[in-house]
Amino acid sequence: MKNRSWAFLAGGLLVALLLAGVVSNYASSHPDGLDSSLLKGCTVDADDNIVGGSCPAQQARDHELADSPLADYGVRGVRNSFVSTGLSGVLGVLVTFAIGAGGFWLLRRRGTTPTDGTTPTDGTTPTKGTTPTDGTNPTDGDPARSDDVRRRADAAS
Repeated sequence: MKNRSWAFLAGGLLVALLLAGVVSNYASSHPDGLDSSLLKGCTVDADDNIVGGSCPAQQARDHELADSPLADYGVRGVRNSFVSTGLSGVLGVLVTFAIGAGGFWLLRRRGTTPTDGTTPTDGTTPTKGTTPTDGTNPTDGDPARSDDVRRRADAAS
């Protein structure tokens, strides 16, 4: 991969880590659209606890993974909420990046080496001075190509 591509990926990863690790701590703690629509019909106190009325949010239960190490936008065992939230975001970005990079690595295009003496089909050209292994001349039968090859050879010398 070219150096520019690596720099772009590293820059993107750095920005994502910064956003997840620092900026995520300043997100709004007020309910978003789904949470607020589930609270319609209920009375809530200042801490967003339901104190009366009837709404779908009263039927809410803890998720099966509510006691997992990264549940509720934090890391279990870290007492400082700022650090816990930031660390959770950084770990999420790193895991997501690793899964994505692994997927792209598995799906990447691999060049093929021709074994029958034909021109490679992966978009590469044979290097100067190489010949096919079957003894044929790649320019046989194609006068335009042989002129091209001669011109390049003359220009290179």
